[in-house]
Amino acid sequence: MADREVREVHDSKVLAAMSHPLRRRLLDVLRLDGPCTASVLAERTGQAVGNVSHHLKVLAASDLVEEAPELARDRRERWWRRVGYAVSWSPSDFPDDPVAAAAESLALERQVSMARQWFAERETYPEEWHRAAFATDSWMKLSVAEMAEIEGRIQALVREYSDREQPDDGQERRPVFFATRAVPARP
Repeated sequence: MADREVREVHDSKVLAAMSHPLRRRLLDVLRLDGPCTASVLAERTGQAVGNVSHHLKVLAASDLVEEAPELARDRRERWWRRVGYAVSWSPSDFPDDPVAAAAESLALERQVSMARQWFAERETYPEEWHRAAFATDSWMKLSVAEMAEIEGRIQALVREYSDREQPDDGQERRPVFFATRAVPARP
């Protein structure tokens, strides 16, 4: 997926589908672990299989996941995979749309929730993970073009790590949530 295309979302139904907290988790599990059945996804998310199946169908209707029939051992088994492109959207494409406002709020809450989860659970991780975790913030004076340049460079670096083949070097690798924001603000 190193050369994956970015799908620009302009349909609020797709935005709503991908912003729902459980659907977001399903997309995340499929991204990290690869194709899964609804039963495996239910186990990993602590949800009922029927609930997961419903949400997979919503994601499939928005072309965010698809069935992977070649992985099934029989006709009853259904495997799902994330569609292989990145998804991007801009609030400016959804003026006065309450779905976009809710999606932005949910995305921010998700990022904060991941950080809070780390704070609550970090003592269960080995010490080297404590040293590896980081947060950063900075004030800069930038133009719109400079913000876009920074975004492009960060996205390229993130893709380099998220799309690579996992090295077989004996290093322990765990799922890591990475988030960054750049917004106009005042100190």
